[in-house]
Amino acid sequence: MTSISSSNSSSGKPHKSFGATDFLWRLIAALVLVLLTFNPGGYSYFHWFKAALAGEGAQALHYFMGVILLVGWSIFLIATGRSLGTFGTILSAALIGTGIWLLTDVGIISADSATAVTWLVLIALAILLAVGLSWAHIWRRLSGQLEVDDTDH
Repeated sequence: MTSISSSNSSSGKPHKSFGATDFLWRLIAALVLVLLTFNPGGYSYFHWFKAALAGEGAQALHYFMGVILLVGWSIFLIATGRSLGTFGTILSAALIGTGIWLLTDVGIISADSATAVTWLVLIALAILLAVGLSWAHIWRRLSGQLEVDDTDH
């Protein structure tokens, strides 16, 4: 029987367990990505780019920052798609959405305006992306099984 060592074979470093702090960092990164791209407060790439187009036109910096955001979105979306799959993504979105609905229904959070609903949707999207980026670690903690991509097609 083959056993998996508790150290990272390529670096010799001990394997670090995935915990709540690790998920929190992924959630913060996802929130930064989502809210820098767009938010109802008016301070986002979307608003900045739109103002540039209405003014003297977008410059190289606008496009450069757009590509950086695109890279971030690609990392999160590809990781989420690969780790959760279509069904898992839909199921996770349904769980997050109904959770927000429940919290709204019992009066813990308020969704009394379009702005509030927009904030909730953006936060839900960030949670979904953080779960997608973290799922392989979460799965390993829950099941004891490693999740590995098969790329020999």
